[in-house]
Amino acid sequence: MASNAPPAKAPAARRKAAGAAGTSDAQAVVDAHRDEGTTELFGITELCKEFGISLRALRFYEDKGLLSPRRVNGARVYTRRDRARLALILRAKDIGSPLSEIKRYLDLYGDHGEGRSDQLRYVIERTDTEIADLEQKRAQIDATLAELRVINASCRRHLASRQRSAKHPG
Repeated sequence: MASNAPPAKAPAARRKAAGAAGTSDAQAVVDAHRDEGTTELFGITELCKEFGISLRALRFYEDKGLLSPRRVNGARVYTRRDRARLALILRAKDIGSPLSEIKRYLDLYGDHGEGRSDQLRYVIERTDTEIADLEQKRAQIDATLAELRVINASCRRHLASRQRSAKHPG
């Protein structure tokens, strides 16, 4: 059965590969996403190298409707907007967002940024939910760790007691 996710480098390696144009500065990514006035174009190989992803991964995002490159003489070419969208896609994947949510977020933007407020409300809603879920998981982990520490300490005391008894019988 085919995997639903493309192979890609680890998030840290991808961020390092992306460098100054990468996913570390969210505002820069958003600003670049808004910039429709540029005619700068990028080839598929260039974007793959810049972001440390495979050709297969980039094509996968196209197949899922997350990117829509232009075709020039049959070759895929990407605009600055496509490049910014890719950075947003990879950043969202790094924090565990499913592709369906990433697509919804990108689609909210609209053709000229008219949906930016909707995007912001969506992100606030999603991050509020994720933060609450993670805080609950952290509380469960903390409780489990405390219980494991009690069990561990108890077992150490019992073992030490048995070892002392074995050395000094009767």
